Amino acid sequence: MGKAAALCGGGGNNSTRGLVSLLSAVPCLACQELPAMSAEPGGRGGGGPAGGPPAAPPGSDTYKGWLFKWTNYLKGYQRRWFVLSNGLLSYYRSSTTVRSDGSSWKRVKNTPVPVRKMGTQAEMAHTCRGTINLSTAHIDTEDSCNIVLSNGGRTYHLKANSEVERQRWVTALELAKAKAIRMRNNQSDDSGDEEPASQSDKSELHGTLKTLSSKLEDLSTCNDLIAKHGAALQRSLSELENLKLPAESGEKIKAVNERATLFRITSNAMINACRDFLDLAETHSRKWQRALQYEREQRIRLEETIEQLAKQHNSLERACRGAPGLSASSTGITSTAKGSVQSAKGEASDEDEETEYFDAMEDAPAFITVTADPKHHRRSGSNLSGASEGHPEDWNLEDSVFESSNQSSCNESTCKDLLPKKRRRTRIPDKPNYSLNLWSIMKNCIGKELSKIPMPVNFNEPLSMLQRLTEDLEYHELLDKAVKCESSTEQMCFVAAFSVSSYSTTVHRTAKPFNPLLGETYELDRLEEFGFRSLCEQVSHHPPAAAHHVYSKRGWTLWQEITIASKFRGKYLSIMPLGAIHLEFHSSGNHYVWRKVTSTVHNIIVGKLWIDQSGEIEIVNHKSKDKCQLKFTPYSYFSRDVPRKVTGVVSDADGKAHYVMSGTWDEKMECSKIVHSSHGSTSMEGKQKTVYQTLSPKVLWKKYPLPENAENMYFFSDLALTLNEPEERVAPTDSRLRPDQRLMESGRWDEANVEKQRLEEKQRAVRRRREAEAVEALEEGKDYEGYIPLWFERKLDAVTGELICVYRGGYWEAKDKQDWSTCPDIF
Repeated sequence: MGKAAALCGGGGNNSTRGLVSLLSAVPCLACQELPAMSAEPGGRGGGGPAGGPPAAPPGSDTYKGWLFKWTNYLKGYQRRWFVLSNGLLSYYRSSTTVRSDGSSWKRVKNTPVPVRKMGTQAEMAHTCRGTINLSTAHIDTEDSCNIVLSNGGRTYHLKANSEVERQRWVTALELAKAKAIRMRNNQSDDSGDEEPASQSDKSELHGTLKTLSSKLEDLSTCNDLIAKHGAALQRSLSELENLKLPAESGEKIKAVNERATLFRITSNAMINACRDFLDLAETHSRKWQRALQYEREQRIRLEETIEQLAKQHNSLERACRGAPGLSASSTGITSTAKGSVQSAKGEASDEDEETEYFDAMEDAPAFITVTADPKHHRRSGSNLSGASEGHPEDWNLEDSVFESSNQSSCNESTCKDLLPKKRRRTRIPDKPNYSLNLWSIMKNCIGKELSKIPMPVNFNEPLSMLQRLTEDLEYHELLDKAVKCESSTEQMCFVAAFSVSSYSTTVHRTAKPFNPLLGETYELDRLEEFGFRSLCEQVSHHPPAAAHHVYSKRGWTLWQEITIASKFRGKYLSIMPLGAIHLEFHSSGNHYVWRKVTSTVHNIIVGKLWIDQSGEIEIVNHKSKDKCQLKFTPYSYFSRDVPRKVTGVVSDADGKAHYVMSGTWDEKMECSKIVHSSHGSTSMEGKQKTVYQTLSPKVLWKKYPLPENAENMYFFSDLALTLNEPEERVAPTDSRLRPDQRLMESGRWDEANVEKQRLEEKQRAVRRRREAEAVEALEEGKDYEGYIPLWFERKLDAVTGELICVYRGGYWEAKDKQDWSTCPDIF
């Protein structure tokens, strides 16, 4: 065994090379047990994919290595062993190697060790976690380290350790895919349809290789003949030397023998050189074959790429032809959808069954927006079915209103001119760096009702829910501009931008506001400064509900009643505001109604908290029946779209689209006037796309920058910093007077927690007394009305048919008189 191993190792002098080359064709007994272990990982510290040693070269039939595979949102990327062989990519949880005899081997410190004996091939197949056939797979790259493989209903999201490893795997996958496609085509019945040029190239290549192989065989035969005849000559000369011949003849024979010896040495050297040449020729022949194969596969890959680009170009041309007003100077083609954004690749990427999905809008047709040149957009619409047309002159006439909103609705100079006679504060005390012991809180919650658990102020921000509700008015100037609009659809654009702007303050605000006490109020009187005054009251405690009323002397009124419902789903908390928001403009009588979307707080248990908004808002003008559908796209780890995206369409009562809304709920909103619309191609989901040709977008709303040092002030905006500022002449039930909230804002959190428990216990005592009064009234046969709001009353809304709390009046009159005798003692 030792000799055989030495021979197989390639050692020895020139005289033994022929024997080595002969023995190399026979499997060595010392090496036969581990035929292909060089591709196995030798540990985590190697240089191969994901920590293993280098796998087999991409040009080989088998390619193996470690990669990270996306599993789900809880586990993220997991390390898996991938094997690429015969056009199939399979992955395993470990790098166990299956041998032909049924046993398995595993690398332990670069040494193969038998793990266990496997009974049948079916048992080994059970260890495979999944397989993708590359012949019909789509290979895509997301970034420098990610690979996406999709085939039918299965998609793998893979990640390599480095860009170099990613490129090696992509090359290996592309080569394996091309080879699998060729094998499939060769096995099909129509394999004779191959191009003549490729067939002739293949025949010429085979002929050249066959001729070279024949010449090498002839050279090998000549080497054998020289060795054979040289040995016979040596034997004949030796026999002549042994004969008794005259001295002169002996000298001549001796000279001939010396020449024969020189011939033998020379021929042996030539034979060794020929054998070296044969070995080298065979080695380089294999290299040339691999190089030629690689070039051919690269050509096939290039042809496939060109074909794919041609298909994409063709689909874009069809989409452009679907737009009736598209001119040669049209630019900015973007594909969007009310429910989802269509990928530019032309085929959807399916996720694993473990991936989290979000429901799309059921009846939301996809639409394509094409930005048109207003000078060349006019075209006859006689050949369009159901197309709507607009006029760019309308857009120019409306510029006076729209342009005024391009400077973030209110620039600094304008704001300074409107600045109040009273200076407002610009900062609050910095947030203390308190550590939060979650277990000390949760252990006291076991077995208790969730609504009765005293939560510390560590989770809160120093504002109440009533103040957060008032914070929606930060961009009230959008409604002031909407009053000036003569067109109801144009006015709808500003209302839609206002509905989105209310979420801009939530992107960094992960702390919860204080739950208002029953009967608690909050006023924001900015009548002299900004032309509006606002009043909120907590009208119910179980379930918690707040009523809100805003009056503006600039021509609009807003009111709402909001109830908060929440669901804890393990990884995240869903907060669903229930109730409608009403907005009425005094001069036109336009009455708009909409509802809020769902807010989701992620990483409740582990990780950094972050907030997302998802769902849809339908804004309806109940006078003109105009509508605006806004879609808040939920965040997705795999999406290439802009995070926090909002899209929508403004249409009139007949369903004719007038404006396209686009932007993000944390940054800005734009609106584009539609000049033409038509029915385009059908999407992969079977829904018909609508192609909108629009003019250049105009910015309606842009978020104000946060004040300096906002990260230490709970990420409050300029308005939020003033909401809890002490103010005279407010009602005794105003949120500014809450002692626990005031102590927390000052940084005295321990005292705030004590005061918070006192207020909550006081509220429970009032509720128990009210329940006792209800029981007593029931025993006496009397009616008990329960809690009656002080400044609001319940009425049936004529528009929505819901029973809501609306402002009954009297608060501002009571403030002028400073008559708060009807206010309850809640603090």
